[in-house]
Amino acid sequence: MVQTCSELSVDTNLYQIDQLLDEKLIVHPDVLVLPECFASMGGVLADVTKKVVLIKEWMREQARSYGCWVVGGTVPYLHQHEKKCRASCFVYDPQGNERVRYDKIHLFDARVVDGRGVYQESDDYLPGDTPTTISMEGAPFRCLGLSVCYDLRFPELYRALVDLGANIFCIPSAFTHVTGKAHWEPLLRARAIENQCIVIAANQGGRHADGRETWGHSMIISPWGEILAEAGTEPTVLSVSIDLSMLYELRIKMPFYDHRRL
Repeated sequence: MVQTCSELSVDTNLYQIDQLLDEKLIVHPDVLVLPECFASMGGVLADVTKKVVLIKEWMREQARSYGCWVVGGTVPYLHQHEKKCRASCFVYDPQGNERVRYDKIHLFDARVVDGRGVYQESDDYLPGDTPTTISMEGAPFRCLGLSVCYDLRFPELYRALVDLGANIFCIPSAFTHVTGKAHWEPLLRARAIENQCIVIAANQGGRHADGRETWGHSMIISPWGEILAEAGTEPTVLSVSIDLSMLYELRIKMPFYDHRRL
């Protein structure tokens, strides 16, 4: 999992991630999760959309190079005949094939007491409407449930992902410093505990060109709510070995899915 502090330049951001992976990736990953807006933060959206083909090819090459699945944060993806972009998370298999695209469902329209103040994603983006999972061939019983940043505040999405088979939640994010300090960890742990799932949450961390300051503290969390790995506030790479046997043992001992009444 990668934590970055993305700038305006797509080329610079992709180069910096390449450098991080070269320097800090210790083990060969099964899945590589990138944060929201990993290719550009705070720039002119139209400029970024012109480089979507380049960004997707870069993700495809990472998947091939490392022989792993890549969960590609978000990319501003302009669908045919639509006037606004979707905040799209593309997933690639180890052969570099694009396997699925998740469009962020919940858009961040909020006022935050920070350097930017007002966030209005709906000015630039259209919301998605489809909970999305992808099963990882070659990694038995691993099913990724996809969500992005503000989605984290909507627990019904995660229950829907579990109903679709998810046992690992991938949550690329750009949580602000203010909201992250107060809510990031408790929300992530809650989603893990209440769904008995592993959480992989890749966040942005630092100060960006548009005045936003992001919280960092990317985390990997067990189904019991234990923090298995946590970043600080600087760009870095987190790696952890995930043992799904704990997840299934927990679901047998505490089968609350069987106890649901609503």
